[in-house]
Amino acid sequence: MNKILNAENKNFDKKLTRYLELRKKISYSKISIVKKILSDVKSKKDLSIIYYEKKFTGIKKLNKKKLSFSKSEIKSALKQLNKRVKRDIDIAYNRILNFHKKQSLKTFSITDKLKNRLSYRTKPIDKIGVYVPGGKASYPSSVLMNCIPAIVAGVSEIYLTVPCLNKAINLAVLYAAKKCKVKKIYKIGGAQAIAAFAYGTDAINKVDKIIGPGNEFVAMAKKEVFGDVGIDMIAGPSEVTVVADKYSNPEWMAADLIAQAEHDENSQSILVSDNRELITNVKKFIDIQKKFLPKRKIISSSLKNYGLFIYAKNKNKVARVINKISPEHLEICTKKPESYLKLIKNAGSIFLGAFSPEAMGDYIAGPNHVLPTSGTARFSSGLSVIDFLKRQSVIKISKSGIERLGPSVINLANYENLHGHANSIRMRLKR
Repeated sequence: MNKILNAENKNFDKKLTRYLELRKKISYSKISIVKKILSDVKSKKDLSIIYYEKKFTGIKKLNKKKLSFSKSEIKSALKQLNKRVKRDIDIAYNRILNFHKKQSLKTFSITDKLKNRLSYRTKPIDKIGVYVPGGKASYPSSVLMNCIPAIVAGVSEIYLTVPCLNKAINLAVLYAAKKCKVKKIYKIGGAQAIAAFAYGTDAINKVDKIIGPGNEFVAMAKKEVFGDVGIDMIAGPSEVTVVADKYSNPEWMAADLIAQAEHDENSQSILVSDNRELITNVKKFIDIQKKFLPKRKIISSSLKNYGLFIYAKNKNKVARVINKISPEHLEICTKKPESYLKLIKNAGSIFLGAFSPEAMGDYIAGPNHVLPTSGTARFSSGLSVIDFLKRQSVIKISKSGIERLGPSVINLANYENLHGHANSIRMRLKR
């Protein structure tokens, strides 16, 4: 993590943009592979699922019955899970559930002076498919964060897939899925899993919306099937921006940057500060701390390729940098962190104060950790109950309403050369 940018320099914006764009390279060869997989699964269903799972996992013998967990497999696996892990998942479940229960979309009904009744209501999505990573990242926390908002919204059928046909079963993922009353848990992954959820097969249920993070192939597949099915977002590699000042603890700041870097080689950790000495000290502690962590190779790669230190001389400049980055996670670890809130427009989730590391939000704080990445916090939000609710307007026009308002509709429809529209009103106004 050797790159230090100075927000006071004239070419700062161009340099920062270049570094932020580094992770957005499009692989057209991978897109063609994804499109082929989606097309094959759509036409050949389970035969293609089995073919691609064999190809990518190396498994030789596989049939439709082995694509999902049986009740006995789940029961047997859960007996092996550490009781403390179960307890902690229970704590996280309850905290996440209680937070999301407070989320609601305002519904209303109004009747105007012409006795027209206009209302706005919500209905839950029927079926969702949750993708849980199973390679470098296999997280029970992802199960909770993706399923709980759907539960609160009233989704009746939740299906889940976690790639594990050639891997050890993640017991905590199964426990979290069981706790969330997931209807069926599949063992497949990659673009073929997204295709199966989007189009359905004999063995795998078609869903109405696909949610959950995955690798580059999964993200591309979600983007391609959007329209045939809903998706939550196109999630990129994870990221954090940490704001610190002379009062911040440099050891803690280093630890928080490292924590994000260990997710993935493509993760991005950025420190923004108005204190040059703090930047220097954080850099030293990163070099010390990463040596003792199991994922030090991933951490080093992430920080080397995408890590940044940014110097900005005052609060307004710091806020300007943050709003340009629009980070997934924003930690404000300054002496008076609340003073930044009114200046911040773009961030997925904000962590205030020295005792609010982003890791708390990943697991147990309560708010959702499924957040917009790669600058998309400029126009989108983290996963919530609202993402599982369809919003519907209900319109009932009275006889006096169409008599009074109908002529205006006729005039506007004729202006737009939609004479059939005008006629559908005119027919009702005939005496």
